[in-house]
Amino acid sequence: MGRITNITFNAQYPSVEDLRKRAQKKIPKFAFEYLDGGCNEDVNLHKNTSEIREVELIPEYLSKHAGSDISTELFGHTYDAPFGIAPVGLQGLMWPNSPEILAKAAFEHNIPFVLSTVSTSSIERISELTEGRAWFQLYHPAENRLRDDIIKRAQAAECPVFVILCDVPTFGFRPRDIRNGLAMPPKMSIKNIIQILGKPEWAMRTLIHGQPNFETLKPYMPKNLDLKQLGKFMDQTFSGRLNEEKIKPIRDMWKGKLVLKGVANEADAEKAIRLGLDGIIVSNHGGRQLDAGESTIKPLTRIAEKYGDQITVMMDSGMRSGPDIARTLASGAKFTFMGRSFMYGVSALGKAGGNHTISLLKTQLKQVMEQICCERVEDFPKHLK
Repeated sequence: MGRITNITFNAQYPSVEDLRKRAQKKIPKFAFEYLDGGCNEDVNLHKNTSEIREVELIPEYLSKHAGSDISTELFGHTYDAPFGIAPVGLQGLMWPNSPEILAKAAFEHNIPFVLSTVSTSSIERISELTEGRAWFQLYHPAENRLRDDIIKRAQAAECPVFVILCDVPTFGFRPRDIRNGLAMPPKMSIKNIIQILGKPEWAMRTLIHGQPNFETLKPYMPKNLDLKQLGKFMDQTFSGRLNEEKIKPIRDMWKGKLVLKGVANEADAEKAIRLGLDGIIVSNHGGRQLDAGESTIKPLTRIAEKYGDQITVMMDSGMRSGPDIARTLASGAKFTFMGRSFMYGVSALGKAGGNHTISLLKTQLKQVMEQICCERVEDFPKHLK
């Protein structure tokens, strides 16, 4: 009977669901619900994962097999696995210093880490930790001056890939966050304070690292904003609705690889190709924006089939395991990204969470490849039922 050998992750938490349950116990309820929830009734949040899991793979048991290699070439760099860490806002709220923990782990494992404009570490700090390997994702600013300055900072930080976010024309309607005071402007209620007191390790580490801030945006923010002023600043600073005219000057300025994240239909994929973008990430923001939309796997399959030979097609939203990554790659994605899975890992295990989660997913994915007799990541579609 075969067994998994050379385990390099914490055997107490052999699944992302184990990490999720541990994270729920370790961080305040308002922080966990911000991480864990979708929008409205969470229909698309659950559909993302359940519809990925409807995809079936065909194993081959009598074929010759020289071993499986999970390394993947993407934009001229060979990564050690076909998955990366997706951009997540307010990461330090879930676990103090988490963007730095995850960026370091991604660098050590040679997978991409994508920093969000509204995360809690700066472009410069993450670039320093990853020796210029981290990607950056832009929330589109209302002012061209701010947009251009952020692009210049990403260029100076040697980010190889610049990601433009297109699926947040409005803030998602998220009932949990509204109840918890995490809308804009956020509020710290007595209820939230009581939750913090019940999570002493989280509270202590937050005290050590300081209150999470939008570090990349600090140079542009007036000092000593109260919560109401912060909300007003964010509303005035960002204009989430993209169009072709807003993307063109970014393409002109950015000489590296340019990716559009949040594509959910063939028409937008075609526009991305016409604009000369290098890649798209099919995504519905983890089910946090439109509850009435499709799950990600459905448009991915159509877009990859129609445009996969014209632009690099990737996907995020809904994957929680190695088999989920395998199903997505078999459905046509060239690469995948996950956000919540890694945030569960770091919230559950702190400093060890990044390495644990990456090692876990690598092990799971390799096992699937060995099982179905798939030697290279690009061969996954041959095993699609």
